[in-house]
Amino acid sequence: MAIEVRVPTILRSYTNGQKAVTGAGDSIADLLTDLDSSYPGIRGRLITADGSLHRFVNVYINDEDVRFLGALDAKLADGDTVTILPAVAGGGGPSDSPAPSAA
Repeated sequence: MAIEVRVPTILRSYTNGQKAVTGAGDSIADLLTDLDSSYPGIRGRLITADGSLHRFVNVYINDEDVRFLGALDAKLADGDTVTILPAVAGGGGPSDSPAPSAA
């Protein structure tokens, strides 16, 4: 079973600079274990010590967030695309524009 995994820039040092790699597995957990055998250390960047996904990492199967599909137990099928995205935080700070006035 071939699963395409899209790798964010921050993790490409583990995949020799590749934007996308191929892995196998029946679930996200299996896929990450398989990826770690080819790209040592990548699993450790995605999984916490207690065995769950890091909260600052978003993982999608065909554009569906795995947190709503069973997290690490989310099932995979041949030809699926898994996208790994680091969570982005920030914004909400002061802006250069004045606040709108009440009319």
